[in-house]
Amino acid sequence: MIFKAKSPKVLCESFINHKVNTTSECPSHMLRLLLPCVVFLFLTVSEAVCNYQDRESLLWFSANVSSSDSPLNWNPSIDCCSWEGVTCDDSSNSHITALSLPFRGLYGELPFSVLQLHRLSQLNLSHNHLSGPLPPDILSSLDQLTVLDLSYNSFNGPIPSFICTSSPQLSTLDFSYNDFGGLIPRGLGRCLRLSVLRAGFNNLSGHIPRDIYKLSKLKKLVLPANHLSGKIGDNITKLIKLTCLELYSNNLEGGIPKDIGKLSSLQTLQLHTNNITGTVPLSLANCTNLVKLNLRKNRLEGTLSELDFSRFQSLSILDLGNNSFSGEFPWKVHSCKSLTAMRFASNKLTGQVSPQVLELESLSFLSLSDNKLMNITGALSILQGCRNLSTLLIGKNFYNETLPSDRDSISPDGFPNLRIFASGGCGLRGELPAWLIKLKSLAVMDLSQNQLVGSIPGWLGTLPHLFYIDLSDNLLSGELPKELFQLKSLMSLKDYDATERNNLKLPVYINPNNLTAHYQYNQLSSLPPAICIRRNILKGSIPVEAGQLKALQALELSHNCLSGSIPDELSNLTNLERLDLSNNNLSGRIPWSLTGLHFMSYFNVANNTLQGPIPTGSQFDTFPRAHFEGNPLLFGGVLLTSCPAPTQPPAITTDEEKLTRIFTFGVATGFLITFTLIILVLNCMLI
Repeated sequence: MIFKAKSPKVLCESFINHKVNTTSECPSHMLRLLLPCVVFLFLTVSEAVCNYQDRESLLWFSANVSSSDSPLNWNPSIDCCSWEGVTCDDSSNSHITALSLPFRGLYGELPFSVLQLHRLSQLNLSHNHLSGPLPPDILSSLDQLTVLDLSYNSFNGPIPSFICTSSPQLSTLDFSYNDFGGLIPRGLGRCLRLSVLRAGFNNLSGHIPRDIYKLSKLKKLVLPANHLSGKIGDNITKLIKLTCLELYSNNLEGGIPKDIGKLSSLQTLQLHTNNITGTVPLSLANCTNLVKLNLRKNRLEGTLSELDFSRFQSLSILDLGNNSFSGEFPWKVHSCKSLTAMRFASNKLTGQVSPQVLELESLSFLSLSDNKLMNITGALSILQGCRNLSTLLIGKNFYNETLPSDRDSISPDGFPNLRIFASGGCGLRGELPAWLIKLKSLAVMDLSQNQLVGSIPGWLGTLPHLFYIDLSDNLLSGELPKELFQLKSLMSLKDYDATERNNLKLPVYINPNNLTAHYQYNQLSSLPPAICIRRNILKGSIPVEAGQLKALQALELSHNCLSGSIPDELSNLTNLERLDLSNNNLSGRIPWSLTGLHFMSYFNVANNTLQGPIPTGSQFDTFPRAHFEGNPLLFGGVLLTSCPAPTQPPAITTDEEKLTRIFTFGVATGFLITFTLIILVLNCMLI
């Protein structure tokens, strides 16, 4: 009888499917079945190594990039499917299907060897330092690519124009945070499966290609911070699956498409910092899933009272600031029960703060500044009941009203979480409010550009978290209280570093020194620790206690009537970046120890009565000459003048000097008399 040999695979399957009879079959029979199965499995596993060509392509990739962290640990003696960031498929040839190497500190240009990974479906090289233009045919052979993420690198040049021709399966394209320039390539409309397109924070220009509006599966269109121009096409409303539309910080013009409400799935709409005109379409109320709406800094106009805010029940962030909206403030916005932050600053809105604002129980950020609101007493009385309010910006309203200053104006539990309070630029009358002492969470206070009178109370120095004070452009008088320079949060870097570092719900914009430029701050802790009391009527000397504020970065006391010398203790302010003491009556010398303030980039003592040499060395050699002028007895340094010569003999002022002159005169007189007597005696002897 001839027996036909069975393959190991068949034997293995027969072993697996064999029903063992424990009473009739012996273990040796089972072992005979098991051995071929084990051999088969071993051979199968040993054959499951990555494709040789893919392996060589990766080795070439590794040899042509460097890493600031640690080299890619791709050991040629190990199966490349187990290498860092590498994923293979389950085929017998084990082709590489995904290469993911984000945050690896990679430098260099994108190697051409990537083009040899023909089965690659995902390529993620984000958050590295790769540079140079993309290879012209980067995607020509990657026809199975679905995800391409090159964000947060330094790639430049144009975005390849044939992406969707070569890789029609693409679902995610991310080119954001690079240096790509030129136009957004046409042909993206061929990527019919594209759901995410990101190319923000580049140097792209031109119009948004019309064929993008054909991407019916697109969910996220994110193109901010470029130089895009033209209008937002009406056909964008065909992208009914859009959940995120971000086109902010471009040069877009024209109006918001009137049928924007067709994008009912929108959760994020950010069109701020453009040149968009017209009114807010009423159809926007159909976007009932909106969570964030930002139309700030455009040229929108009209009233907002007709927009049905009650439909925005998911809306958390609302920013309509820096436009030209007019009419009564849209208090219907209080029906947006999920609001945590809203800004209507820099418009032309009128009216008073409504008690309905108390219905917004989650509200933590409110900016109403630079409008035409009235009744600050009523506003503060109402707003103190917003338990979660941490940022309140109401400046440039309530013109020439009286700021309530009585301690009882605010209840003991009013504003329990207020961290930022700004009511500058209102021309408010009265004194510094006594109720401020109740705001134990206060960190930033701006009451500048008002008409406040009286002295600065020492109790301001007891507020435990206060690190930013601006009382400039008022009518405050008296002396600087030394208690002001005992602020706990400024006396040690440790206390200042404990400042809350969570992001603000919306950015805060500050224009220091009334400049046209505004600085944006996204965190409370990013605001500079500062004491600014410019342009008041303060007198007396600068307290030596000012040298205790180790965390202070700016001290501005210009345009007052301060006298005395510049305290040498200011040299202890090792974090100081700005010191302005100009236009006062300060005398004495500029302390040479100030040259040790290595972070100081601005120093101004013009128009005082200082004298002596200007310190040299360090950054003192870079300060402008104008910052020392108006002090006739100052010399040297950037003034390039020598010590002034005296114009008349110095007057005798001390008793010691008087005695010296009397003694000298007596000696001279005695010598003259003695000499005369000797001459007379000699004459007599001769006679």
